[in-house]
Amino acid sequence: MAIETVLVAGASGKTGRELLNGLRTTDLHVRAMTRDPEKVGQLERLGADEVVIGDLLDQADADRAVSEVDAVLCAVGTKPGLGALTGEFVDGQGVVNLTDAAREAGVERFVFESSLGVGDAKEGLPLPARILIGPILQAKDESESHLRESDLSYTILRPGLLTDDPPSGEVVVGEGGDSVSGSIPRADVARLMIASLFTPDAENRTFEIVSESGLRGGAQNIIQMTWVEPTAV
Repeated sequence: MAIETVLVAGASGKTGRELLNGLRTTDLHVRAMTRDPEKVGQLERLGADEVVIGDLLDQADADRAVSEVDAVLCAVGTKPGLGALTGEFVDGQGVVNLTDAAREAGVERFVFESSLGVGDAKEGLPLPARILIGPILQAKDESESHLRESDLSYTILRPGLLTDDPPSGEVVVGEGGDSVSGSIPRADVARLMIASLFTPDAENRTFEIVSESGLRGGAQNIIQMTWVEPTAV
């Protein structure tokens, strides 16, 4: 089945906006999801064909978001801070809800932006950062596990420290958890998330990614990927 309609979850976040920017030159129908009704106009100007308002912590909202969708690009996240120490996380239970909704709706592909520091990639994030956002990393770990155990065709990308720098175009890809450490522009993450939808070799795999210029220290378990990007129109 060809991918025609894509849901961008977390569209009003920084990576979400980069996803919209990358998708606007394709012929894909883009549905953006946000919790903030005031962001509708902005998301439409960024290229969203339609915008759905909802909270992924509400299963009904998650179900509604994926109706008649072929693929999901999930870039939701919780901001660090005192409010992130307790409660449910959108990148935890919210992603679990979205995964369940996507499976029930027959979604073809699901791409999840996770993070270095999660699961067997914990060494990729410095210890102080892991302590600061420990509950968020645990939530992402649970989401990763739930996605892998679903029947969905998935790709999980674990980027390093996210920056607002221009796209580097040169990304170091590791596979196997303890592979790379460093930083990466959000624009590079968005490009690989979109390409994952069309790259058969990326199906049902988890990658750690940093930019070549942002690589910190040594690297191991590096792989060479040929990413297939959608044709621009």
